[in-house]
Amino acid sequence: MDLEEQREALLQAALPHVVFDGWSEVTLRAACRDLGMGVEAAMSAFPGGPQDLVEAFSTWADREMLVRLADLPLEEMRVRERVSAGVRLRLEVLAPHREAVRRSLSFLALPQNATLGPRLLWRSADCLWYAAGDRATDYNHYSKRILLSGVLSTTTLYWLEDRSEDFADTHAFLERRIDEVLKVGGRFGKTMGRMLDLPDRLMQRRSRSPLRRRMRGLGVR
Repeated sequence: MDLEEQREALLQAALPHVVFDGWSEVTLRAACRDLGMGVEAAMSAFPGGPQDLVEAFSTWADREMLVRLADLPLEEMRVRERVSAGVRLRLEVLAPHREAVRRSLSFLALPQNATLGPRLLWRSADCLWYAAGDRATDYNHYSKRILLSGVLSTTTLYWLEDRSEDFADTHAFLERRIDEVLKVGGRFGKTMGRMLDLPDRLMQRRSRSPLRRRMRGLGVR
């Protein structure tokens, strides 16, 4: 197996053990035993240990979500519908591994993993927006991902405790969150725009000040 195949095999072998041993070195070693693989190979595939394994789990969920999303008639759907479908599909991918998701949230809450969780959440939101057709490069690029990160995190937490049939309550919760984001997003985008325009407005005011006019009159730029 090449490196990517090793990583995929180890992740899938590790998932049943995560339920009992969490995202740990113990889980990684158990996955090695199940595959008949040396621990050295596992360390080569995941040099960061459990942190790398959790990241691989999140990346795998993103990738599977994108594959399933590509099978939908996206060109016939509104952007809002694409985003909603993407979140649903990601949870669908994770459904067989709910306890592993729960364990990953506990793992990411540890102080030493403080930066990993937000980075993975941002990456998932970025994948989803890009799949939905967003190509913004201005401040909207960041505001959309910040807002969707909030939707992803709160919906996932709700989903973990949802006992309704086919996760109907989670789907309703998701739609409410998206409605709220659409309302907040308009105000947030305008505020961000004003903030980014602020330096230009300040420069314009400075250029109109008496001192700046005198300096320009003396040839000082």
